[in-house]
Amino acid sequence: MAKIAFIGLGVMGYPMAGHLSKAGHGVSVWNRTAETAQQWAREFNGVAAESIAEAVAQADIILTCVGADKDLREVYEAPEGIIAHAPSDAILVDHTTASAGIAEALARSANNRGLGFIDAPVSGGQQGAENGQLTIMCGGLQAHFDRVQPILECYARAMTLMGPVGSGQKTKMVNQIAIAGLVQGLSEALHFAEQAELDVRKVVDVISKGAAQSWQMENRSGTMIDGEFEHGFAVDWMRKDLAICLDEARRNGSKLPVAALVDQFYGDVQDMGGNRWDTSSLIQRLRKK
Repeated sequence: MAKIAFIGLGVMGYPMAGHLSKAGHGVSVWNRTAETAQQWAREFNGVAAESIAEAVAQADIILTCVGADKDLREVYEAPEGIIAHAPSDAILVDHTTASAGIAEALARSANNRGLGFIDAPVSGGQQGAENGQLTIMCGGLQAHFDRVQPILECYARAMTLMGPVGSGQKTKMVNQIAIAGLVQGLSEALHFAEQAELDVRKVVDVISKGAAQSWQMENRSGTMIDGEFEHGFAVDWMRKDLAICLDEARRNGSKLPVAALVDQFYGDVQDMGGNRWDTSSLIQRLRKK
């Protein structure tokens, strides 16, 4: 069993750290809101550390799942942060969806201290984290990946080493670009069915057995029809992710006209007060009179 530190207990990190504890690993957690870490320690078998330095001091594997690039710099590179206090042979694994540039920068800082680093963003949302069914896209060295793979399997449905550091984040960008187009297409299709006065659920039942089938259709069409969006991956988070995608596209010369347009549509949803609605709420801007 490994000694593990988990930094960041949001809607994803909280259950992910829980799976590690239930698997029998020694887990020390830290969260910016100390009460959340204390609540986790009451629910699972583990320790709520009072500082990042305390959490990582004895860890073999250090996992992070925080908000964005700036949060990563704080938890990794601050004087009381991970890189300054991790044991010299530890492997650092970041599950945050962030830029490839921050992953590469943190890897350099980690390597300067002899630490391994893997960027490992996840897909599957809160439900996937709670059920231990996440897809993990990794970037880093094979030797480091081999060492952490048995740990990540505690909450993974699938995981793949995509290439060097930064490759995991770039693969997650591909995922978000694809989802943006899918959700907009599904929103337009359901809206058209409603306007055509069809039985929308019957429509979905028919077309989901053909080429139009998708995870979004199978898992979100029902709540989209009902106008229920208090669940799933929030619009604010999707806009953060699409901003990362569009920024990377400007660097590598990619053309993302649909992703850019859907990002603007999510801005409309935010204007409607839907910041925390699920990403499938794109359909609401079509229904708006």
